Amino acid sequence: MNLRTLRQDIPAGLVVFLVALPLCLGIAQASGLPPFVGLLTGVIGGLIVTSLSPSRFAVSGPAAGLVTIVVAAIATLGSFSAFLLALVLAGVLQFLFGVLRAGRFITLVPGSVIKGMLAAIGILLIMQQIPVALGAAEESSLSALFSGDFSFSSSAIAVAAIGLLILWLWTTPLVTRIKGLNWVPGPLIAVLFGCLATVFGDRIHPEFISSLPRITLPEFDSPAALTRELERPDWQAWRNPSVYVVAVTLALVASLETLLSQEALKKLRPQNPPPSPDKEMRAQGVGNMLAGFLGGLPITAVIVRSSVNVNAGAQSKLSILLHGVLLVVCGLYFGQLLNAIPLASLAAVLLYTGYKLATPRLFIEQFRMGAQQFVPFIVTIVGIIVFGMLAGIGLGIATQILYSVYKSHRNALQLTRYDDHYVLRFQQNLTFMHNPRLQNLLAEIPENSVVIVDHDNAEYIDPDVKAVLKDFSENADDRGIKLSQWPVAVK
Repeated sequence: MNLRTLRQDIPAGLVVFLVALPLCLGIAQASGLPPFVGLLTGVIGGLIVTSLSPSRFAVSGPAAGLVTIVVAAIATLGSFSAFLLALVLAGVLQFLFGVLRAGRFITLVPGSVIKGMLAAIGILLIMQQIPVALGAAEESSLSALFSGDFSFSSSAIAVAAIGLLILWLWTTPLVTRIKGLNWVPGPLIAVLFGCLATVFGDRIHPEFISSLPRITLPEFDSPAALTRELERPDWQAWRNPSVYVVAVTLALVASLETLLSQEALKKLRPQNPPPSPDKEMRAQGVGNMLAGFLGGLPITAVIVRSSVNVNAGAQSKLSILLHGVLLVVCGLYFGQLLNAIPLASLAAVLLYTGYKLATPRLFIEQFRMGAQQFVPFIVTIVGIIVFGMLAGIGLGIATQILYSVYKSHRNALQLTRYDDHYVLRFQQNLTFMHNPRLQNLLAEIPENSVVIVDHDNAEYIDPDVKAVLKDFSENADDRGIKLSQWPVAVK
């Protein structure tokens, strides 16, 4: 940790804290649990996992992508305490994944799918935060805007619009040329403006505050009051086979989301040397074991908060550790102060973050790279938005594999003509899957030709491929075709 980075890390930590706080509370509420459970999970992710993680920029905490799994698991197991036992076991499995060096397999995920995941998260952020920017006091879908029940708030719209303007202004030369403002991140200024609007808005318009939804933080008189509310795992639930099914599901999903977030983060902010995925798995495993023991939610590295951390100018782990400390301190002692932050200001920060993740330039770059990159990229985005994170990633990988197999199939064999001479080149090892392509190329060779086979690059030729070549050679004399360097014996 370098003290020279404090001027970047401290403001970045404040911004990450301001974004993470409502997300932690909201994810807990969406899971049907008390808000402080989400707060506890954010503290464990921000302090414990960060201390063990090899990444300088990845922010860990409760993930919105796991809400549906948590809700279904609690319903299946019958209690939150039984779920906590499954979470402890999931942490053990994650730690073992790291010990067995299973994290290296994440490199098999294509870059087009990772970029598609980033863009999809950005689009989902925008979709989720538009209603908040327009005045929603809680999570709402875009379809709610067209129902008669949704009430638009001019105060929220004004705060969100000015917040977005501040964020854009902070990227222009007008601000970047001023040295004194370089170390102050735009998101922090946007949130501070929202606080000032809350404090002084009623002086401008009496109904300004009443129509401006704000953060609602639970109050605790002391740390003891918080610890009394914590739930412990039901150790007797080990007899329930469903506990192990939930544990394996949580371990796999949380590990995949963490490692994909790490891969995506590399594209936002490269590190040299890159963080070890196996060390990250061990750190996440310890975090989930502790979260299960203390009564928290599953922990993953979250790309949304991580990207906010990077965009706010973080230089080291200090920003993440600071955000964890602030979650503790403010959750216990400064709830009333934080309640002055309007949700519209946070919506502006997240809308801008979503735009940066799904910038039109990214779509243009992927389009210019050709269909082999663009189609899996789009399939991943649509799949995540329609079917969810894992299904979308799976569809993207499957699409990329199909394209790669097709391209490999097309380029494995080449036929070139020189007058009445034909050169058939084997560019790689051939299997039975290349037979249709081989048969089509052989069918193009006319009678009274000379066929030369260049097979130096093919160390292996499948017996089914040799059978096709043998059939062609048996009829070659009757067609007046002369064969040279034929890979199989010619009668």
